[in-house]
Amino acid sequence: QMRLVESGGGLVQAGGSLLLSCVASGRTFSIHDMAWYRQFPGKEREFVATISRTGDSTSYADSVKGRFTISRDNAKSMVYLQMNNLKPKDAATYSCHATDPINDFDSWGQGTRVIVAS
Repeated sequence: QMRLVESGGGLVQAGGSLLLSCVASGRTFSIHDMAWYRQFPGKEREFVATISRTGDSTSYADSVKGRFTISRDNAKSMVYLQMNNLKPKDAATYSCHATDPINDFDSWGQGTRVIVAS
């Protein structure tokens, strides 16, 4: 069992920034690839960004490239999403996701809501 708890969401003006955090517990954090997804009301979750176990490889959705940065701190069992130049279309619930493909395991957090005022 792995527990993921997100924080850092809230209300921000368009053009502003937020730092989302996700803390993991229950399993060895460093063996998991980590990702952020977001979900708009009434829509399926969509991929935002992912980072490899060691942090040396990242990937982003085209919609957030150049504005969002994913990072991780394995010593603290945390993954972050720095979001800059936020747009109203970024307003969603953001969730972190852990994947351990070797052991066929994954886990989701509950999410943190981001609201962007125009």
